[in-house]
Amino acid sequence: VQLQASGGGSVQAGGSLRLSCAASGFTRDQYVIGWFRQAPGKEREGVSCISSSDSKIYYSESVKGRFTISRDDAKNTVYLQMNSLKPEDSAVYYCAADTGRYSGSYYYACLYGMNHWGIGTQVTVSS
Repeated sequence: VQLQASGGGSVQAGGSLRLSCAASGFTRDQYVIGWFRQAPGKEREGVSCISSSDSKIYYSESVKGRFTISRDDAKNTVYLQMNSLKPEDSAVYYCAADTGRYSGSYYYACLYGMNHWGIGTQVTVSS
């Protein structure tokens, strides 16, 4: 599985960014794909994940109501629309997928991690 994230950048507080993740190489129909982030000195956090089979979605409490995850299956791309950005959203954002242990659970995949990871993209929100 290959995951290529893009769309990071710098924005002022209150602004918006959209991250994209081009995914390829899935050999199974059932998997979970989503976004994680890690800020300096902090633990990695599952931001939002979506299941391939039924499009169930998980959002962390810190982003609920501000971020939206979506899929374009024709383009094999997952998006993370980030609105009302705050300085505490600054982090390296990673696109990740699980095709193994948590592939059937969008919730546990987002909490406990994935088995495929892309290279991160930096998001910086200034106050």
